Amino acid sequence: MTDFETDTAAIEIAPGRSRVELNDRWWIGPGPNGGYVAALMLQAMSEMVAEATEGANVQPPRSLSVHFLSAPSVGEAEVAVEIERQGHSTTFISARLIQDGETEAKAMAVFSAERQGPSFNHSKMPSVPSPEGGLELDTAQAPVAVFTQYRAVPVIGGSAFGGGPRAETGGWMKLKDEQPMTAVLAAAMLDVWFPAPFVTLTERVFAPTLEYTVHFPRELPVPGSEAADWVLVRLMTDEAHDGHFSEDGELWSRDGTLLARCRQVALLRSPKP
Repeated sequence: MTDFETDTAAIEIAPGRSRVELNDRWWIGPGPNGGYVAALMLQAMSEMVAEATEGANVQPPRSLSVHFLSAPSVGEAEVAVEIERQGHSTTFISARLIQDGETEAKAMAVFSAERQGPSFNHSKMPSVPSPEGGLELDTAQAPVAVFTQYRAVPVIGGSAFGGGPRAETGGWMKLKDEQPMTAVLAAAMLDVWFPAPFVTLTERVFAPTLEYTVHFPRELPVPGSEAADWVLVRLMTDEAHDGHFSEDGELWSRDGTLLARCRQVALLRSPKP
């Protein structure tokens, strides 16, 4: 198992309850990266759906939405999972991350099987240099722990707090401890790159996430791409107001397949004096 798989593993301790172990190598500042918390919860939900639908249609996750009530601490926690409604092809499921008796995050997800229907694809991957054509960062020196777990090649936007013209950023990423792309990894990876508003600002700020939603247009890993490879993360924000902003994100495979989309609502907060 990779470090990521180990640190997102959910061990069933009772029906609908799993034990997880939060590791601070996925931390950002005083608490865990929101994508890591989302990944922990999605892993527990995925295992319950797989167990409940064993022998039936495979139901991959299609949507995950997480609200972050408080920052959990390093160490043991529980994920309480409940199937809200289950059908032949679709399951609606909820989860709570609980630590020391307190609910730290709540999530809802939709798992839905492949079915017949009209198809079209108007998505278009940004035109960027290949990962081999860019300059890879020395992420071992990153100021936040979670970024040290990844390799990264910036190819979109400028530097953080550089006063750039547009709140857009991104680059190629992969885990240092390589593994194929899964929905759980996609949920984590889309929240690792620094927020898009940082590009256009000059004042250093923090951006704690309030709500984080990920959509998965296809089952992951995509057939034929089970080997670990670079993926492109692109983040965009149109405006910030009243100390809040909404950010849209995209996750692309090297061959131009859209793997996942996200949107989150977050705060923009100046450091305390």
